[in-house]
Amino acid sequence: MEDSIEDKTGKELDEWFKILEKTDLDKHRAILNHLKGEYDISYGYANLIALKFLKSDAASNDDGGLVQTQYKGKEELLPVYKSLDAFIRQLGTDVKVVPKKAAVSYIRTHQFALVKPATKKRIDLGIKIKGQKPEGILEESGPFGAMCTHRIRINAGSELNQEIKKWIELAYKTSV
Repeated sequence: MEDSIEDKTGKELDEWFKILEKTDLDKHRAILNHLKGEYDISYGYANLIALKFLKSDAASNDDGGLVQTQYKGKEELLPVYKSLDAFIRQLGTDVKVVPKKAAVSYIRTHQFALVKPATKKRIDLGIKIKGQKPEGILEESGPFGAMCTHRIRINAGSELNQEIKKWIELAYKTSV
């Protein structure tokens, strides 16, 4: 996420630090609100800038602490998330990972997958495959609406099986 900060916000991290140094802001929420309000920066990037500026331990993750927050109280799901994340990232060097407040988006030219801890015991994997009828584990998108065309429910302790991998790979291949 830090690698794409200039593309997404128009400035490099050091430039944002110089801007923030000119303010009296020293609290995370105040900095976050300032960046979002004054510069129209998304929550994810404003959070990352604020954490890095304050030298927060949460900023040591490349996701600005967003994934850690998503799985707070849902730690049983972390191994499932990590397996999904590792598999999706290895699909190609063009996979862009964008952690958000409630989910992690995976984008090629377009978003093709979204991983969200839905409950304490289940991750919802949203994928985008136009023209594919729901079948088997591949359900209609449900709570994802237009962001994804389908949803796969993955329970805590589940393994990333070949069927799930097949659907993710198809979503990746058709996302250009």
